[in-house]
Amino acid sequence: MKTLKIGIMPKDKIRERTLAIAKGELTPKPGDPKVWFTSMKSIAEVLSDENRALLHVIAQTEPNTIADLARSTGRKPNNLSRTLKTMANYGIVELKKKHNRVTPRAKATEFTVLAN
Repeated sequence: MKTLKIGIMPKDKIRERTLAIAKGELTPKPGDPKVWFTSMKSIAEVLSDENRALLHVIAQTEPNTIADLARSTGRKPNNLSRTLKTMANYGIVELKKKHNRVTPRAKATEFTVLAN
């Protein structure tokens, strides 16, 4: 599994960067972060020890559903679903929907953080 690069930058700077990329004024370098957070605190909440352990369980067990993952981790499905949706919003987890089932897939289990 690949290492995901994460950047930290104020919200207004992230917006400026995104607009510059959309306008063609900035071309992201291959080594630039793909995921951006506005603070170290927000990274700590999303990538807590418990959530990083969850990513490893997902990568190792490849659960078919969130319910399967809940059984293997002992977490409640509703709580787990919220956590996974947050991680999916940041591109850390992929949630594949198929026939009323949601299958979680970890996109990374290792991270490099770059702070500006």
